[in-house]
Amino acid sequence: MKSAINDWKFVVLCCLTLGLAPYFPLPHVVSKLVWVRDGAKGGDWLDWLDLLVHGVPWLLLARMVALFCWKFTFGAK
Repeated sequence: MKSAINDWKFVVLCCLTLGLAPYFPLPHVVSKLVWVRDGAKGGDWLDWLDLLVHGVPWLLLARMVALFCWKFTFGAK
């Protein structure tokens, strides 16, 4: 059985739900990245934890894309 972090469907679902929610006026992970870009002023540990929770699905997706590209480029011939 595949692990959940190696399942494309699960990771994409997590990105679209947990990774972006709430969606309006700006996806939450985007607003957190803007907050960090602007110096992360006025935040405490809970804001960093929030960024971690909403960012992990995107990190998993980036990991899966990188592994796919690596296998496609340097895989078995």
